[in-house]
Amino acid sequence: MIYNICHISNSLRCEYHTGEQTFEVKIEADSNDITEHPHDDNPRPVCDKRFTIKWDLNRHKEIHTGGKLYSCSHCEKRFTTQHYLNIHMNVHSSKYKCTECGKCFSCSRALTVHTRSHSGEKPFECTVCSKRFTQSGNLVHHNRIHSGVKPFKCQLCDETFSRYGSLNTHSRIHSGERPHKCLECDKVFNQSGSLNKHMRVHTGDKPYKCSLCDESFSQSSNLQTHKRRVHSNRRPYDCRYCGKLFKSSYVLKRHVYTHTGAKPYSCRHCSERFTQQCQLKIHLLKSHNEGAWFTCYICQKKFAQSSNLKKHLLRHEDVKPYVCSECPKCFYTAGELKHHEPVHSDFKPFCCGLCGKDFKRKQSVPPHVKRCSDRLGISPV
Repeated sequence: MIYNICHISNSLRCEYHTGEQTFEVKIEADSNDITEHPHDDNPRPVCDKRFTIKWDLNRHKEIHTGGKLYSCSHCEKRFTTQHYLNIHMNVHSSKYKCTECGKCFSCSRALTVHTRSHSGEKPFECTVCSKRFTQSGNLVHHNRIHSGVKPFKCQLCDETFSRYGSLNTHSRIHSGERPHKCLECDKVFNQSGSLNKHMRVHTGDKPYKCSLCDESFSQSSNLQTHKRRVHSNRRPYDCRYCGKLFKSSYVLKRHVYTHTGAKPYSCRHCSERFTQQCQLKIHLLKSHNEGAWFTCYICQKKFAQSSNLKKHLLRHEDVKPYVCSECPKCFYTAGELKHHEPVHSDFKPFCCGLCGKDFKRKQSVPPHVKRCSDRLGISPV
């Protein structure tokens, strides 16, 4: 049974579904009387809150009917019971505070779940695909991918979702609602999580630190990507054309362009096309003076991307954040570490097409092919 609050004319009504018929709990604007009767309408929601227990619905309804609310003295949040206000106050008292990033939580369980974003612990595993999760609830939602169950349906476009949170976010497409506003630049968001991530643009906060090097990140997903690309030798993505293995689907996608010749990025000023977005950006800067260069304040060298400038500055500061997992050697960039890694492996992904000899590094192949073709008396392709 799911309950939903809706608004019609000068009254609030709450509809709940038993599976056979829909009932309306109607509260007249000038009366405290509540009536309950079946209806077949699809009313327009006042808010996106839904409930499985009618008691929770009635408690939430006080927000819309002007019932007694308990306000936090430190922020603008309000609660329907003193109990929930007391729990919330733990956030301001820092009773449950993360020692890694300083974020505060209302209860010990929320703090425990949060700390897994730093440790990488994922105790809940899917029995179908072995994907792991930090929370049991996320595993439940994930299992719907395999079962195909999507119990949450949009009343305006009939699109269905496996999670209520996804429906909640989707509904803002129809309403245009963006309730979360940045106080620094007035940018608005439809989710509080998106606002929290955005605020790190202004604060420069990077709470997620790599345990293997000195890199830190503003989002936990970026940290996980960094660990997979830089510190892991696992390459689960293979090219269907040549069989070469890659650490990420994004890098594989870019590699496939070398086989297909695809150039998906086109210049808006001329007919030039490019296989990579960064190539287009450099073209726009050099040929059309569009965009802005990132300039090194020490040597005035220019870069098309801020990430490249950041890597360049490491050389001036003599910082080598990329550490080999097999030996003590350190490197300025992930590319340099990647070039070094084959030293510790017998894996040879590159091959001479004339004699079949294998090589660890791609750049070793062209000079060998030239020598091999000279020896065999044939012209290299």
